[in-house]
Amino acid sequence: MTILNETHDPSRRSFVETANVAGCDFPIQNLPFGVFSTKDGGPRGGVAIGDMIVDMKAANAAGLFSAVAQDAAKAVAKPTLNELMAMKPAKLSALRRELSDLLRSDGLHRAEATKVLVPMRNAELMMPATIGGFTDFFTSIDHVRRATSVLRPDAPLPPAFKNLPMAYNGRASSIVASGGPVIRPHGQQGRKDGTSSFAATRMLDYELEVGIYVGEGNELGRPVPLHEARDRIFGLCLLNDWSARDIQRFESFPLGPFLGKCFATTVSPWIVTAEALAPFRVPARARDAGDPPLHDYLSDSTDQSEGGFDIALTASLQTAAMRAKGDAPAPISKTNLAALYWSCAQMVTHHASNGCNLQPGDLLGTGTLSGPTDESRACMLELTTGGKQPLVLPNGETRTWLEDGDEVVFHGRCNRDGAVPFGFGECRGLIAPAVTI
Repeated sequence: MTILNETHDPSRRSFVETANVAGCDFPIQNLPFGVFSTKDGGPRGGVAIGDMIVDMKAANAAGLFSAVAQDAAKAVAKPTLNELMAMKPAKLSALRRELSDLLRSDGLHRAEATKVLVPMRNAELMMPATIGGFTDFFTSIDHVRRATSVLRPDAPLPPAFKNLPMAYNGRASSIVASGGPVIRPHGQQGRKDGTSSFAATRMLDYELEVGIYVGEGNELGRPVPLHEARDRIFGLCLLNDWSARDIQRFESFPLGPFLGKCFATTVSPWIVTAEALAPFRVPARARDAGDPPLHDYLSDSTDQSEGGFDIALTASLQTAAMRAKGDAPAPISKTNLAALYWSCAQMVTHHASNGCNLQPGDLLGTGTLSGPTDESRACMLELTTGGKQPLVLPNGETRTWLEDGDEVVFHGRCNRDGAVPFGFGECRGLIAPAVTI
């Protein structure tokens, strides 16, 4: 059951004034973790507050944490967050409480805390963890229905979809932090006569997703019961699992995606912790009448009552022409994480149900988070019906697929009555031309 504490108090304010401004992604109720570097120091962990970063290496050196939070505080100061992710929720919660007290407007150590703050504008945000494994799920029923109707019009909903959280194993080495370029990939594309050509993709797409970072792992051969799975989720980020649809279409049957997916996956640099997200838990999506009953290992009353998250998600597109004129990115997708057919905890449990050993820092993608409405179509494949109906942008430009110079920007926002709203920062990627082979 979700437990709120003083760190979620809507009345709490920070002495960092930008953290108290309406619309801020990083108020004191959020406190996400990330890794950054500066001109005078290499990669180390930090905590976002307003437009500043708590330099956890400096904070440890200043002795700002008590013994109960010290282990976690030292783990954050390292160049990756994997050691922190491996810790029990109680240790993570103790650190969150002390960070909240340290940064509150009436805190006792304001002078000392001020000295360990780094302006975000002076920092380079980096990958927050060493990712040993990446698995991308396929858990939006609205996306499955639309994508199937475009790619294989005669194919029914995959029989497995309503029985288990479907997924494929992706490529961890090509995951990059927000802001890095996405180079247009080459690959084989099918012809009508059954042969293929080899060229740069002409059908480059984004996928608006959420990433789930695994916290404490499990031993090889030992599954993770669903009632334990929520405590194995360290936190969430925004994730863009870029897709080359023409390459993907030709290679995917019968074994699934490969080169059409593994050329790049972009993640937002800040990880919003599971504890921070507690006020935004909602019931898991109700199953449709006539759906097969859940297997026991995927069924839990608590997960059904509060296994979802109310997180509004947007994707925006800025073309090179828009950038040249100073036009802001245009919103093209608006959806919500609550649309998932399978919960985040169910994904963790199913992944480990065969004894697969998940490890701290492993990343799970939700899959494209489309909802039932037109505006909630969360990829170009759906927005343009596979390229047949061009998307018209506010400046009159059209797109069937992404072009070189296009930049896709994701945002996520948690907002519920009685809680302080907050966000995830940005997840952005700029399409760069294909490299000549």
